[in-house]
Amino acid sequence: MTAESVKPTVNAGKLWAGGGATAAVAALIAVAGILLGRGIFDIDVLAPKGQGTWGDASTGWYALGAALAALTATGLVHVLILTTPRPMRFFGWVVALATVSAMLAPFVTDAGRGSQFYTSGLNMILGIAIGSLLAGVARSATRLVRTGTGPASPRPYPQQYR
Repeated sequence: MTAESVKPTVNAGKLWAGGGATAAVAALIAVAGILLGRGIFDIDVLAPKGQGTWGDASTGWYALGAALAALTATGLVHVLILTTPRPMRFFGWVVALATVSAMLAPFVTDAGRGSQFYTSGLNMILGIAIGSLLAGVARSATRLVRTGTGPASPRPYPQQYR
């Protein structure tokens, strides 16, 4: 069987349902991380200390941003699976570089070092969670389908891109 005789197909419903679940997990990680930083460690995360443990709208915006990042990553992996060779390798690189960028972003602000390091760590956890969850969802939602003619394979096709 040649590489041209099979192509990846995506169960879009399964992929986007997993992406939605990943978005919910990312939002909850953001909220829990902010509550942990402000409430237990007394570290300013995103909002001034005077805003209290729960903070102001920035907590909600941060959680919404984490959820949107997960949905954007879902769209990216969907497009990569349909258009590129070795899509999960490219997806891993994109998620890793986006996570590193998000980790470095707090250090361009004039916030205190504690806030910078804590926010950077929270961004790292979010990137790892989004990347690992979506990689698993993408693998389970993708199958190789035979496109050519010829004798049927005596065994099922392996999962794509292990």
